[in-house]
Amino acid sequence: SPMVGTFYRAPAPDAPPYVEVGQRVTKGQTLCILEAMKLMNELQSEVDGVVREICVQNGEPVEYGQVLFRIELE
Repeated sequence: SPMVGTFYRAPAPDAPPYVEVGQRVTKGQTLCILEAMKLMNELQSEVDGVVREICVQNGEPVEYGQVLFRIELE
């Protein structure tokens, strides 16, 4: 995580998650939202690859430097 905040997998409670395990992602694609001080920050993938693990549950607080996703590079 690039910041301390709350992890959200989707843009709204009733919306589908941005990504699922096994999904291919591209550099710049939104992976999640991190809420910090009431600001919603979209976190984007830095690589092309396949999501192999989502390491945090929806709504959980995260720390700076915490692993959020494991992505297998293509």
